[in-house]
Amino acid sequence: MKALDTNILVRFLVRDDEKQAQVVYDLFKRTESARGILFIPLVVVLETIWVLESVYTISRGEIIDTFRELLSMPLLKFESQPAVQAFVSSAMNTSADLADLLIGQSAHHSGCESLLTLDKRAAKSPLFELLR
Repeated sequence: MKALDTNILVRFLVRDDEKQAQVVYDLFKRTESARGILFIPLVVVLETIWVLESVYTISRGEIIDTFRELLSMPLLKFESQPAVQAFVSSAMNTSADLADLLIGQSAHHSGCESLLTLDKRAAKSPLFELLR
């Protein structure tokens, strides 16, 4: 199994460089035909959220839908897949920052009772606890 870097996932999603996007698409097709798996580290999910929001100004709803679609692709396996699924499921029902929500879900699915933070906005989520 091979893992994907953020730039590969972003090329696939935004197709801002057609040549590179085609190379990624071809990789996905070959992997799918071979019934292979491509691994997506959790940090790549986090970076991809940041890139889509910051660089491409893609809306929150589109980002959530994008990850919902990626999760449904059999050739992709996510690190902490239950945390990523919980992130997608809960993201539409909260105004929490997407990156914070992913980090909180990751901690929760790793068995943590809460994620300590100094961020008052993040602490509004039940996944976080404000450090005083």
